[in-house]
Amino acid sequence: MQIGKLIQQIFWFLLSLLPLLIWLNLWLSQSQTHSLDSIDKLNKPTTQAFINEPLQPLPEQITLNADKVRLGQQLFYDPRLSKTNKMACVSCHPLTSTDKPRKSSELNNINIPSLYNVSFNVFLNWDGRTEQLSDDLDNTLHAPDKLASDWQTLIAKLQQLTDYTALFQQLYPTVGITEQSIKDALITFERSLYTPNARFDKFLRGDATALTEQEKAGYQLFKQVGCVGCHQGVNIGGNLLQKMGLTADYFAEREDAIADNGRFNLTGQEADRHVFRVPSLRNVAKTAPYLHDGSVDNLAETVAIMARYQLGRPLTNEQIESIVHFLHTLTGEYQGKPL
Repeated sequence: MQIGKLIQQIFWFLLSLLPLLIWLNLWLSQSQTHSLDSIDKLNKPTTQAFINEPLQPLPEQITLNADKVRLGQQLFYDPRLSKTNKMACVSCHPLTSTDKPRKSSELNNINIPSLYNVSFNVFLNWDGRTEQLSDDLDNTLHAPDKLASDWQTLIAKLQQLTDYTALFQQLYPTVGITEQSIKDALITFERSLYTPNARFDKFLRGDATALTEQEKAGYQLFKQVGCVGCHQGVNIGGNLLQKMGLTADYFAEREDAIADNGRFNLTGQEADRHVFRVPSLRNVAKTAPYLHDGSVDNLAETVAIMARYQLGRPLTNEQIESIVHFLHTLTGEYQGKPL
């Protein structure tokens, strides 16, 4: 029993080193990562001030077909994509203050993540079950607690709507309304949901005045204490899977924590119990609630929780405040306007 426990402790210790090793690899390679299908769609920044940083700025522009973006947006807001004609994609993923999201409790206590910058994530969903937006659309369409439909039914439904038949014929003249053309329009719209020009992005590109001294200190602390071990890259997260409770038992110690086995539900492997996708921190000041179960609304409390259960080093109130100031600099712009 003692040998087995020792082996288990060694395993989790090695697992806890994984974020640091990944960060070191990113730093040494000095590469910018993203999950778009082709790099030629990104307009590279003109300066390389961020080249030695573990975080990178979002591209200032992405080249997309504007007509396909509009069609994808129409589909995104259309409840007719669901079996009941009552639920649209936006029903769970609000993009504006006027959109009303479903509560996380309606989806098995899972916190519904923001779709902003989703195309820069490596892993999608909290359990990382998909890595491609097209596969994620399959899951959304088929899930009984979401759209609860199938492609054959959806295609037949859209083919009966003259506004859609005309648009698809214009944009996809050789195929019209098909599974692939519907996916292409929706994915093109999802790729348009990027939020560049955060003050932190401007700082990374060489504008030293974009951040206050307190915000700069918060960024240095964010790196020094180890937050950057998991939250790195162009999306400041979204590219790793990690155990919730690396240094302490989050689920045992927090009475308000909602039990969720995370990726274990998908794989059945004990090593995946309580493993979740590391979320992106972009726009984090605007995207409460936090954590996989949406149990925390306060950003400072979230930072304290992460320090306790992921880093094993409680932070002072001053340190937490400093990091929170930095996190506020990650709010970007959507369609030229601040979120």
